[in-house]
Amino acid sequence: MRFSRFLLFGVLLILGLVLAACGASTQSTITSNEASTSLTKNADGFTDISVAQLSDMLKEKNFTLVNVHVPYSGDIPQTDVSIPYDRIQDNLNKLPENKDAPIVVYCRSGAMSTAAAKTLVNLGYTNVMEVDGGMNAWQAAGNQLVTK
Repeated sequence: MRFSRFLLFGVLLILGLVLAACGASTQSTITSNEASTSLTKNADGFTDISVAQLSDMLKEKNFTLVNVHVPYSGDIPQTDVSIPYDRIQDNLNKLPENKDAPIVVYCRSGAMSTAAAKTLVNLGYTNVMEVDGGMNAWQAAGNQLVTK
């Protein structure tokens, strides 16, 4: 009886350690104008950022900002390129060659940019961020969009 409890405890301990390791996150560092901010990647391998974080990052921009929304509905200021979310793989020439370079993607609400971020991660990009809520959240925070 004592041995079976010990065995059960050991199995539960190992199971707990395995589950904890599976849920571990990796870290990504982005430099902003104020300080270095540590951001956590999600299970899909990219980092979700808020419009407040994006606004702070834009003050000392060191990343490629990509609008992936279709059809075109305007841009967040300082957008570098527009690439349809479902055409990322066909437009790699518009993105940094260095797959460790920071890339921030956004769309109108977040669905298309999530798909684009997953594609970028699957293509080997390691420093991908996606703006939660996209242009809708940007405008809700009192920011303006620009049009071409």
